[in-house]
Amino acid sequence: MTTTHVKRAFKYRFYPTDAQAAELSRTFGCVRKVYNMALAARTEAWARQERVNYNQTSAMLTAWKKTEELAFLSEVSSVPLQQCLRHLQTAFGNFFGKRAKYPRFKSKKKSRRSAEYTTSGFRFRDGRLTLAKMADPLAIVWSRPLPEGAQPSMVTVSRDAAGRWFVSMLVEDQAVRPLPAADTAVGIDVGLDHLLTLSTGEKIANPRHERKDRVRLARAQRVLARKEKGGRNRAKARRKVARVHARIADRRRDALHKLTTRLVRENQTLVIEDLTVRNMVQNHTLARAISDAAWSDFRNMLEYKASWYGRNVVAVDRFFPSSRLCSDCGALQNKMPLNVRTWTCDCGTTHDRDVNAAKNLLAVGLTVSACGAGVRPQRSTPGGQSAMKQETLRREP
Repeated sequence: MTTTHVKRAFKYRFYPTDAQAAELSRTFGCVRKVYNMALAARTEAWARQERVNYNQTSAMLTAWKKTEELAFLSEVSSVPLQQCLRHLQTAFGNFFGKRAKYPRFKSKKKSRRSAEYTTSGFRFRDGRLTLAKMADPLAIVWSRPLPEGAQPSMVTVSRDAAGRWFVSMLVEDQAVRPLPAADTAVGIDVGLDHLLTLSTGEKIANPRHERKDRVRLARAQRVLARKEKGGRNRAKARRKVARVHARIADRRRDALHKLTTRLVRENQTLVIEDLTVRNMVQNHTLARAISDAAWSDFRNMLEYKASWYGRNVVAVDRFFPSSRLCSDCGALQNKMPLNVRTWTCDCGTTHDRDVNAAKNLLAVGLTVSACGAGVRPQRSTPGGQSAMKQETLRREP
């Protein structure tokens, strides 16, 4: 069995002292300031048809620190400031490579508050993490242990909208190894009535975390709407709304982690449909339910865990008519409205719509795994393949 070297981020909550909170808040502000100034400088150069790289923005940062107006940049650790310039360089690389839109400025109220430290910006000894410019280690709640002997290569400190502080440590986890090969495969059809329907016939209920807390969320949002803008009471009300959102997101993420881990451990090949969720949420009737189901998060987790444990994820083209195709005889139905949940084929077989779709996904996915297929990946699929239809088929309604 080959040994893989997987880098994993272990995220923990911590409770800073008043001095640490003030230092980190200043660092967050300086990171945002430097990022926006560097982006403005590169945008002006872009207008002059010139390109500015990371080394030039780093030299700009040195010059900014020497000015009286921006001398406060020297009061915080230089490591997060350099890291934000590297992130900006990556953003421009993605833009020039046509993988992303033009970088945007960071907002004081909306952007994520975070600072990234490399090894020169922190000290980790005997399970105690101390950041640069700080005298005392962070009071971390070790909800789970780090891998034995692991040393963080990167530390990211962040604060969410609900006011919670988190530290994420990137370490190499040698315990992550490919699982023993299995002869099982499963087709997975995502939905709203049931979150997942497997080709085995199993249906996994949709927890609908947002719906369960919808009354609580609406009440908190009504209270927020009545508060005067700019006041302390509005800030308190905003944090209460953020806490409800955080509760929903945490429960959803926890359920998806447990589900994807189980599927990856039990199956060698997992076949899913290559859905464009960003287009589907433009349907205002279903957007809220689709967002609550978090299909994109499910796929992301499934793919990276499959790559960790030596499993295969096959993504079938989204135009493949999985619901309209009989999994027994292969007959194609002309149309299949969404309100039709069971149907009977001319061959006499009665199908559950979702189970039938999962079986068809599994069949085409196994074909790809066995003999290969024309590949048109809509996006990168780590540890797997992306299969497209091999013949002209009508789009499924």
